[in-house]
Order: sequence, then C-alpha cells, then structure tokens
Amino acid sequence: MFGSKKKSLEVERIVKANDREYNEKFQYADNRIHTSKYNILTFLPINLFEQFQRVANAYFLFLLILQLIPEISSLTWFTTIVPLVLVITMTAVKDATDDYFRHKSDNQVNNRQSEVLINSKLQNEKWMNVKVGDIVKLENNQFVAADLLLLSSSEPHGLCYIETAELDGETNLKVRHALSVTSELGADISRLAEFDGIAVCEAPNNKLDKFIGVLSWNDSKHSLSNEKIILRGCVLRNTSWCFGMVIFAGPDTKLMQNSGKTKFKRTSIERLMNTLVLWIFGFLIFLGIVLAIGNSIWENQVGNQFRTFLFWSEGQKNSVFSGFLTFWSYVIILNTVVPISLYVSVEVIRLGHSYFINWDRKMYYSGKATPAEARTTTLNEELGQIEYVFSDKTGTLTQNIMTFKKCSINGRIYGEVCDDLGQKTDITKKKEPVDFSVNLQVDRTFQFFDHHLMESIKLGDPKVREFLRLLALCHTVMSEENSAGQLIYQVQSPDEGALVTAARHFGFVFKSRTPETITIEELGTLVTYQLLAFLDFNNIRKRMSVIVRNPEGQIKLYSKGADTILFEKLHPANEALLTLTSDHISEFAGEGLRTLAIAYRDLDDKYFKEWLTMLEDANAATDERDERIAVLYEEIERDLMLLGATAIEDKLQEGVIETVASLSLANIKIWVLTGDKQETAINIGYACNMLTDDMNDVFIIAGNTEVEVREELRKAKESLFGQDRSFSNGHVAFEKKQQLELDSVVEETVTGDYALIINGHSLAHVLESDVKNELLELACMCKTVVCCRVTPLQKAQVVELVKKHRNAVTLAIGDGANDVSMIKSAHIGVGISGQEGLQAVLASDYSFAQFRYLQRLLLVHGRWSYFRMCKFLCYFFYKNFAFTFLHFWFGFFCGFSAQTVYDPWFITLFNIVYTSLPVLAMGIFDQDVNDQNSMDCPQLYEPGQLNLLFNKHKFFICLVHGIYTSFTLFFIPYGAFCDMVGEDGQHIADYQSFAVTMATSLVIVVSVQIALDTSYWTAINHVFIWGSIATYFSILFTMHSNGIFGIFPNQFPFVGNARHSLTQMCVWLVILLTTVASVMPVLAFRFLKVDLFPTLSDQIRQWQKAQKKARPLRSRTPHTRRSSSRRSGYAFAHQEGYGELITSGKNMRAKNPPPTSGVEKTPYNSTSWIENLCKETTETVSSFSQDKTVKLYTYL
Repeated sequence: MFGSKKKSLEVERIVKANDREYNEKFQYADNRIHTSKYNILTFLPINLFEQFQRVANAYFLFLLILQLIPEISSLTWFTTIVPLVLVITMTAVKDATDDYFRHKSDNQVNNRQSEVLINSKLQNEKWMNVKVGDIVKLENNQFVAADLLLLSSSEPHGLCYIETAELDGETNLKVRHALSVTSELGADISRLAEFDGIAVCEAPNNKLDKFIGVLSWNDSKHSLSNEKIILRGCVLRNTSWCFGMVIFAGPDTKLMQNSGKTKFKRTSIERLMNTLVLWIFGFLIFLGIVLAIGNSIWENQVGNQFRTFLFWSEGQKNSVFSGFLTFWSYVIILNTVVPISLYVSVEVIRLGHSYFINWDRKMYYSGKATPAEARTTTLNEELGQIEYVFSDKTGTLTQNIMTFKKCSINGRIYGEVCDDLGQKTDITKKKEPVDFSVNLQVDRTFQFFDHHLMESIKLGDPKVREFLRLLALCHTVMSEENSAGQLIYQVQSPDEGALVTAARHFGFVFKSRTPETITIEELGTLVTYQLLAFLDFNNIRKRMSVIVRNPEGQIKLYSKGADTILFEKLHPANEALLTLTSDHISEFAGEGLRTLAIAYRDLDDKYFKEWLTMLEDANAATDERDERIAVLYEEIERDLMLLGATAIEDKLQEGVIETVASLSLANIKIWVLTGDKQETAINIGYACNMLTDDMNDVFIIAGNTEVEVREELRKAKESLFGQDRSFSNGHVAFEKKQQLELDSVVEETVTGDYALIINGHSLAHVLESDVKNELLELACMCKTVVCCRVTPLQKAQVVELVKKHRNAVTLAIGDGANDVSMIKSAHIGVGISGQEGLQAVLASDYSFAQFRYLQRLLLVHGRWSYFRMCKFLCYFFYKNFAFTFLHFWFGFFCGFSAQTVYDPWFITLFNIVYTSLPVLAMGIFDQDVNDQNSMDCPQLYEPGQLNLLFNKHKFFICLVHGIYTSFTLFFIPYGAFCDMVGEDGQHIADYQSFAVTMATSLVIVVSVQIALDTSYWTAINHVFIWGSIATYFSILFTMHSNGIFGIFPNQFPFVGNARHSLTQMCVWLVILLTTVASVMPVLAFRFLKVDLFPTLSDQIRQWQKAQKKARPLRSRTPHTRRSSSRRSGYAFAHQEGYGELITSGKNMRAKNPPPTSGVEKTPYNSTSWIENLCKETTETVSSFSQDKTVKLYTYL
C-alpha cells in the first residue's frame, strides 16, 4: 500500500519495547503516511500515462506524427502540437496542484509532534520519525500517533478514555485499560525506559474491533485484546496522560489499512467520449479509404494525362501509391471532426460549473462561515446522473446531539404544548419555556415548554419524583466538578447524558458516585444511596438496572430499557397503565423520537440477600458463568412496576427530512452505512423518513455465520418474490450476470415498499462469499438499505459492489476519517466539514457544511451541469461534422487531391475564434428551468440517470444532422454557381469565391443553430453569438485585404475575394437559401415535438414562462402508522461493561483530580422547524409534485 516494502508476507508481528535495532531487522514500515499520487520523479510519467488513457489525446498524438511527414501533410504540424501541449499542460498543472495539497496535508500530519522515550529521556519527535517499539506519551485531547499497546495512564488501574469518531463515526467515549503488570509502571520514566517486553501479535489488518496478541515480560505471558490497544486516529479524552508502545506504524495502522487509494476518476460521459472517438476514428478511416480509392481511380483514368507536365518520377506515377498517400492526407484533413478544442472547451465549461458551486450563496453555511467547494473540476456532469447515495449517519444525517423532548409518567404525557382549549399546538417563539433559574446546576441551552411537569414535582407527585429519581440513579455517567464548581458529566452514551441532564434540570441532580454509593441532590437535599448491585446492559438484554438501598433502608430495583423487553417483565397489575403507556410510546416513535421504558421494583431484604449470594457464586464459577449470571438477572428483573417512558430526540441536521424526500422523488436510492449499533441506525432511518410505518416489511439480516445469513436472505426473498425466485442451496452457482440484467424488470414486479437492515458481521460473511450477489439483488429491490456496525473498508466494499454489478453512478457522503475509503471508492465523493476533522473533506471531490445542501448540489448544479454538457457535446459534434464533411463532398470535385475546401486560415480559426465563444456560453450558462423549479420537481433529474440527453443514439442524430447540413452547404452553392454571373456580368464561379460563400454560410448556419439551441439567454450569449459573426466578417475582410497581402503575400493568397464576392446580391441569396434549407427542417421538427410530445422539462418551461408568481402551498395528507414501529432508544450508543467498571471501582479517582477539558455534551433544544418537518412525508411531497404536473397539463 504505502511505505517500505516487506521481504515476505507478514504472518505475525514481533515487537520489542525500547529496542529499535531489534525491530529494524523485520523492516517494519515507519510512521510516515502518503496519500498523494505522485512525487517529483513519478509525476511526469504517471500523469502522462493517465492523460494518454484518454483516447483523444492518443489520437491527436498520432495525428501529430502524421503531420511531421511532408509527403502526406496538408496542414502544418504546428496546428496540432500547440493545442495538444496546451491541453496536456493545463491538465498536468491542475493535477499537480491537487496533489500538492495532498502532500501539504501529509506533511502537516507527518510533522505533528509527539513525546517519545529515547535513551531514557522524553524527547519531542515528529510523527514520521516514530518507530515500531517506541514508547510514546500522550496527553489529554491529543491525537494518537500510531497503534499503541496501552502501558499505563493517569487513571486508576491503567484506564483511559478515547474518542473513536475518526474510525467508526461514534463520538461517545470508550474505555481502554492497560494490563495490571504494566499499569504499575505509571509515569516513572526510568522504569518505562527499562521495560523490555516482547509483544507477539497478528499481522497488520483492517479489523477495527479485533486484536490478538501476547505480551511476554518478566518470564510471564499476558494475553492482549482490543481493549488494550489505542488506535491511530483516536483522541485521548478525560485522561491527563498515558504511555503506550507502538505496535503498528504508518501504513500498517488499522486506520490506514482502512483507507482506500486515491483513484483516477472519470465521468461516464468522458468514458462514452472515448468510445465515440474510436468510432469517429474508424469512420474517418472509412472515409479516407473511400477517398483514397477515388484518388487511385481518378489518377489512373484522368490524372495520367497531366503527369507528363508535373515532372514526376516513376514511383510517383503509381496510382495505388498516390491513393495511399492521399489516404493519410485525408486522415489529417478530416481530423477536425474531433478537434482538440473540444477538450479545451470541456475543461473550461467544467471550471465554470465548479465556480458556480463555489459561489452559490444558498449552499453557504453561515454558522461556520463555510461555503460549498468543488475540489475537483472534472466530475461536475456526473452529479446529474447519480442513482445511489451512500451516506454516513453520525455527523452527516444527525448532529449527534440528544435532547430530552417528552415523557409519559403514570399515564400522562409531559412535554406537549396545548392552547387554551386543550388542543396540542406547535412550539412558537412566543411560548415561554420552563424557568429553571432557581436551579444552580441549570444549563441554559436546555429548554422544556410544558410547565405541568414542574408543577407536578412541586405538588409532590410520588410517581413523578420516583421517575426522575430513577433517571438520576440508573446510569453509568461519571461526574466531576471543574474549577468554577460546575458539574461536568463524562458520558459514555449521549442518550444517558440527555436523561441525566433532564433529571438534573428538574431538581434531581446526580452529584457523585463511589463503587458502593450514588449521591444525588433531590430538590436541594443531598441523598446518598447504597449501590448494592449493577445489572449491566448488553445487546441481548437491551436494558440495565441498578439495585440501591435508600436512607430509609428500603431496597429498590430501578430499570430502564427497550419497551418490547421491559413490558414482558411487568407485574400483571400494570395492565391498564401498560396499554396507555404503550400508546404514548407509539405516538413518540411516530414522531421519530427514541423511546425508553422506565420501571422499578421493591425488593424484600431476605430475598435480595439470597439472590446476591447466588450472584456471587455465579461470578466465581468457571463454567457457563455468563449464562448463570443472565438467568439470575432475569430472575430479579420481574414483577416490575411501570413508571412511564422517555422520548429523546436525536437531532437531525436541518433539512435532512426534506432532502431525503426530495432525493427519493428523484429516483435516487439512499443507503446508510454507519458504524453505529443497529437500533441507532434504524431509529435515524425512521426519524428522517427513510424507514416509514407504511412499509410492507423491514428485513433484518443479523446472522453470525454464512449459513444463517443465507437463510435470512432466502426468507426475505420469499417475502418479496415467493418460493419460485428464492434460493435454497448455498452451493448453487449464481448466473448473476444474466440475472442482474433482469433486475430492472423484476424491480417493477415488486409491489410495496421494503427496507433492508444488515449489520457488520453479517456483511463480512456476505462480502467474502458468493452470497453478495444475493444480497445485492435483495437490496436493490428495497426502497431503503441500512448497513450498521460496518468498518470503513466494508463501506468501500459495499460501494464497489454496487458499482461493479449495477453499472450505476454512485455518490458517497460523510464527515469523518472513517468515511474516506467510501468517498474514494464512489464515482463522486462528498465531504461534510463537520465535527470530526477535515479528513473526509480532504479526500472528497465536493464539500459543504450540511447534508441538506446535497439536494441543491444534485438537483440544481448536477442537473444543470449534465444538461449543459450534453447540449454542448451535441452541438459541438454537429458543428464539426458539418464543417468537416464539406471536405468529403469537395473531394469528388477536386480529383480526390486532398485539397482543402476552405481558406487555410478559416480552418485554423473556425473552432478557435469563430465558433468557440457561443458554444462556451451555452455550455456554461444555459438552463432549461430555473433552480427553484429544479428543486420543486425532482422528477426532472431522471433523464440524467437514464442517460437520455447524450448517448450513442444522440450522437448518431448529431452525425446525420451534421451530414445533412454539410450537404446543403456544399451542393446549394455548387448548383447555384454552375450557371451564375455577377451583377457586373462577370463569372464568379471560381474556387476562392466558392470557398468564401461556403465558409460564410457555415458560420451563419451554426450561429443560427446555437441560437435555436439556447434555452436561457443572457447578455453574454447575445454578445458571443452575434459578436462571433461580426468577428468573422472583420477577420475575413482583413485577411483578404490588399494591405495584409502586401506584407505576407505567401500566407494570404485570397486577396480581394471577400470584397468581390460578398458585394454580389446573388451570393447573399445563395447564403440565405442555404441557411433556410439547413435550419427549417430542424425548426419544424422541434416545434412539432414540443407540441405533440412535450417532456416534463418542456412543460415546466412553458409553465415557468406563464407563471411568475409564487408556487401553490404544499397540501398535507393524513398519515397512518404501524403500531409495531415502537423503537427503544436506550441501548443505542451504550456499550457493555461499564457496570462492571463502576462496581469494581477501577474508574474511580482516589481524590478530586485537577479539572480536564472533558465537557459534558449537553444537548440544546431545536427550534420549531423540526415539528413541521416531521409531519412532511414523502407522500405529501409526491402529491404536491403530482398537483403541479396536473397544473402544467391544464395550462398546456
């Protein structure tokens, strides 16, 4: 990948601490990283190789070689080499600039400073100089330089807290702990310098959640797991310092192993142009052969009568050889079918489109003063052809900020705002929030608008107080006080932070904990509870409980978790409350909130002691320990009394719901690829309406083996297709190529909406076997696909799977380093400059600050870029076919001599001066409908996905159109000149007059044609089109003047011809007739097509001209939800194991430490937009769109 080469494939790694000489014999990679493509030595050969992969560049190089041969060259080599060198140089400069910024980024990372233990002293070293086996010191809030084995830390028992956002996108803290034998080393530099342990571990790999190794030290061996390793890309949090030994460095780190290589991206239009250039070259060869055969026949039958006067040698008198030379001469002359100016123009147009993206104020995020940025100029039109969007979740769709929104306590909902008549209303700015100013621990960003909850607390409602008491006691949060005396919460999960913060604001403040006690402040009174047991969360239990003894001596079990699990544990006496609370939870879930059930149980002292004895025995067991503990947990967590439920909002970024709905209407499929847990991903899917309660089914693939995954896929396919299309034998070879060709047909037969959820370990089995074809077929039948718990490399593999088998244009969007591989793999990579650094932005093709801007990037800029590029190419090919084919017709009348039909200067200037600016103006500024209608009618996006505006069929039409135009341009003047005299009675049918008439007709015809093609007129279009015609006549009269002939007699032989020809009325009549004959058929066809078979774009353009006023308001339709969509929100970001840490006391500090910079992630309340947006569904947007279409048809 990067870095130094290995002598052989590494099977295992052996690392000795503090011994560089020992480790160097294994030739491990150093810590330097390279994400750039080139260096000074490789830039020229690699860049030229990449550029000459473009067929046109190779084609022009071939023509240049031909033009260097005097016997066949009818044009000077200078006309080809200058534009070719110009294009290659411009592209090389752009590529060098892009790579320079990659080098700059690499140098910035490689030159970061880190403290390394060298020669028994801590020394500042650059990251790139860190070696395997070095002992590195990290301090709070520092990035980890390499993959380290944690040796010791400032926390008790060698614990440290890390944030892994750049690896898996999660911002909640995770715990790592050192081996007990190494944690004793502490910060003693002399002892750390003497440490000579040898670690034997797995070879470098990309698995983020797995590490296997053994540390040998002091004649004993200690097993190593992932919990002992801190990976590069993590950030040390809430830990003053720690020491670690480098195991993997640079390209061998798991972060870099998950980073894809920078790829050379080309658009589908560019790939099509490569094919078309080959076709054109083949067609050119065919024309050359026809004309060469004609030359041989003419030389044999007619030309031999003139050879005597030409003093030719015997070899030159051979008609076959003459035809051979003529063939190559015509290859040179006809090369203007694909002039190199085409590629210069394409790059200029792309550059213009990129600036439009950069300058778009509607994509500027004032919150961070961040504009949108097109980081590449070569992919703009591909933005108009996207079929699949692969999106990260955390920081991309969400802000990862949890807010306590509502709760249900004892059958009553708190958090809703009602008017004077008791009807539910939206929160407005006029509505006063609850005043928490009496509470000294208040956070001003927390807002709650229902005053009834505070009133119930003041009235002493026991259920309400017990509910809040549970929130303050049942959690794994750690608390500290900073220098200002304010409470700082260290939260392992933002969900818990939101609940504990809510309890804190309502007067139940969690103050501190020890392994045996929890202290809270209840309405101003400090109360200490004895912590008797902690029943930890895991993915199977989906709940957590604490057992405490209150000051009165009562033993209480407080539990919270998924409602589907907790409701099964309730006492039968809760039946009525259960029904009511269940309805409330359904209502919360319907609003996209993350729900959680709350319950408690009073325990008998004797019963608890017996249970605790059994738990101690189970903990001491060696066999089936976990199973025995699980049974005991089940035993005590029964006959619970229901208190109510909580509803937390995982705040979406602004505009996410509208963007998802709009992209869905544009037939863009959105797949969510996230490192978060399954429940989190599903919940966000519901929150942003990618998953809805109207869906026929949601398939969950969570098998732990390939066989289980296969079976789950089979059942899902049975639901979709029935038994005949399902597969039952895992070893059946899949004729997938043929199968996937039928998928588009099958897709039409699937009725209803389905969703697919698959987790990371199931996806690993899928991607490593032939089951991936089955998964892809199923996924493509579903409206929404969510992949959760996936690694960065798996994200890239999913993108590659769709690219390879679906032949669809893909876009990946993310905001963290864990999204870099996916961004590099997709056709288009978009980086969001969010909370997780700039790694995603640096690897991306486009960047902006908010997910909602993706809608405008695709539906406006992408669609316009595709529309403009297609119109540009269609016109450019038409123009050059018309220009070049005149040489072909003229060949039949000049003895196939390869004489040019035009003045040589006209050939040189036609594409560079006379017709370059009008087509550039159309390619840069043209638009069929305005930006607002492009956003309001996403169906306009579909032509790009179906590749309707420029394809092989369209190219053939351009070819026929160009040939027809060239035919009229040649034969109408030819027929007219056969029997025509000027106004002075003199014959004007000379070669020069004929050439000037055809050239003038050509310039006027192509100018009129581009005027007809232009949909959106600006002052620039007018100046360029009519100015080009004026420029043509100015240059024509100048070059045909006596003055310039006197200075350069050999270069300008057409002296006086323009003045002589263009003063004749009959010549202008010929030009007029030629123009009308060329343009009228096209004009008639287009009028009939728009009138009889209008496209959606035609309809909206007509409606747009007629309707300048505001659009009609969107109608809203009632929405029915499934009652089965209740979703628990607790266990989403929480991890197993914190309960054990708390009760063991390993994470408790002996005394209050100096405050660190770790801060509680306190959520703030959203404004009223989310209330409205949650109500807007895909159906309402669709109904609005249909309503608009009806209005258009009515108008027409």
